[in-house]
Amino acid sequence: MPAREEAAVLPAGDEAAVLPEEVTYTSYLKLDELLTLQEPRTSEDGADLTTVLSEQFFIVSHQTCELWLKQILGDLAAVEGTFRTMTIAGLERSVDLLYRCAELLRLLHEQLMALERLPLEDFAQFRSHLGTASGAQSGQSHELERVLGSASRSGSLFLAFRSGLERSGADLEEIVAAGVEAGSYHRVVEAMLRVGNGYFQWKIGHVGLVLKMLGEQPGTAGTSGAAHLLGRATMPFTELHELRGKVHERRRQQTG
Repeated sequence: MPAREEAAVLPAGDEAAVLPEEVTYTSYLKLDELLTLQEPRTSEDGADLTTVLSEQFFIVSHQTCELWLKQILGDLAAVEGTFRTMTIAGLERSVDLLYRCAELLRLLHEQLMALERLPLEDFAQFRSHLGTASGAQSGQSHELERVLGSASRSGSLFLAFRSGLERSGADLEEIVAAGVEAGSYHRVVEAMLRVGNGYFQWKIGHVGLVLKMLGEQPGTAGTSGAAHLLGRATMPFTELHELRGKVHERRRQQTG
C-alpha cells in the first residue's frame, strides 16, 4: 500500500492539530497534474474538435512512449547491476527484468499500430505546430540505443554481461552452445535476444508508420524522414546471433 502523505497541520485554538492526509488514487498518481500536460495547439486555431482530439492523441502517444522508455532504461540499468555480481539469484532476477523490457517494447510497437489511426488530414493540419520538434530529439531513445547497441556496435548491456562472464570464468560461446544446460546464463541470453527482437520490431514499425503518414517527406528536425529511421533500425546483440549461427555450423559438420 502507498505510504501516507505528509501530514497537514491545522490551527486548533492555541495548539496545532496534526491530521494525516489520505493517499488517494488521484493524489498518488498526481492525476491533477498529469492530465493537464496535454496541450493541443490546434485548439488555439479554432480547429474542429476531431482535429484537436487527434493532436491530443498524438501527444498522449509520445508522452506514454517516454514514460515506458523511462521504465525500460531503469530496468536495464538494474540488469547491468546484476551483471557486476553474477550471482544466480541476481541473474534470475535479471531474466525477469529483461522479459519485462521485451513486453514493454512490444507495447511500444503496438502503440505505433494505434497511431496509424491518426487521420492524415488532421496530422497535416497540426504538424506545422511541431516546429522542429521530432522524435529524433528524444534523449531516452538515444540512451536506449547506447545501452542495447546496434548491428555494428555492442551496447553497454552486452558489454556488462560479457565482462561479468569473464570475471566468473565462464565462456560465452560455450554457454550458447550448451543451451538449457547452461542454466541461468542460457536464460539471460534468451531474454536479451527477446529484448533485441522487440527493439528491432519497434524500430521497423516506426519506419512503416512514418512512410504511411509522410511518404518521402523530410522529418520536422531536418532529417530525411523514413530513410533516416531505416538507417538506424538495426538488430542489437550481433555477437549472440553469430554464436547461435555457429551452433548450426557445428551440427552440420557433425552430421557430415
